[in-house]
Amino acid sequence: MKSLLSLSLCLLLSVNAFSQKKETMSTKDKAVAEHFKNDYKKKNYKRFDGKITEKDKLFQFDDKVIYYDKTDKITTLLLKEGLIYPQLLTDYQMQKFLDETEDKTQKRFLKLQKDPKAGFDVNGIKLNNTTEVSFLNANSHVKRFKIQCRDNRISSTLTYFIELTNKEANDKTSLEDFIKGAKLTYVYQRPE
Repeated sequence: MKSLLSLSLCLLLSVNAFSQKKETMSTKDKAVAEHFKNDYKKKNYKRFDGKITEKDKLFQFDDKVIYYDKTDKITTLLLKEGLIYPQLLTDYQMQKFLDETEDKTQKRFLKLQKDPKAGFDVNGIKLNNTTEVSFLNANSHVKRFKIQCRDNRISSTLTYFIELTNKEANDKTSLEDFIKGAKLTYVYQRPE
């Protein structure tokens, strides 16, 4: 009787260990999913059309530099293909400021500057840990990625979420081929 009771208890306790668990999202992931659900507006960004030079641990885009981890294949491919580049991120940061700032004095002051983009200049940042964000992917033509960005000037880490669209892709398209044929269609940045 004792052995039967012990066996029953063990079985009851082990049921939870073997049952399928539904994957839960963190609060940050939920906030990102909400952003894509409510604030998403598809755009078309141009690839970098200047000179891209790959050196040891950095890519140079004309006179601007982005550092990267050579072992991060997705980041390397995004930089090599000119999908992500400093001038794009500078323009993005400036537009984000203009869209989100309600202080009219700051906006007027910005317009009076000789080079208003200088305050938003993205140069010498490090991109790494690029991962595909599967819970945000809609179909085989669209893939969304999360990129960690370290800027030593502000000593903080930012996270960029980007969306790539490749109309020629299907379920069998490799990630490398997808990125090579893709267009950047969305950028979203949030502090970590």
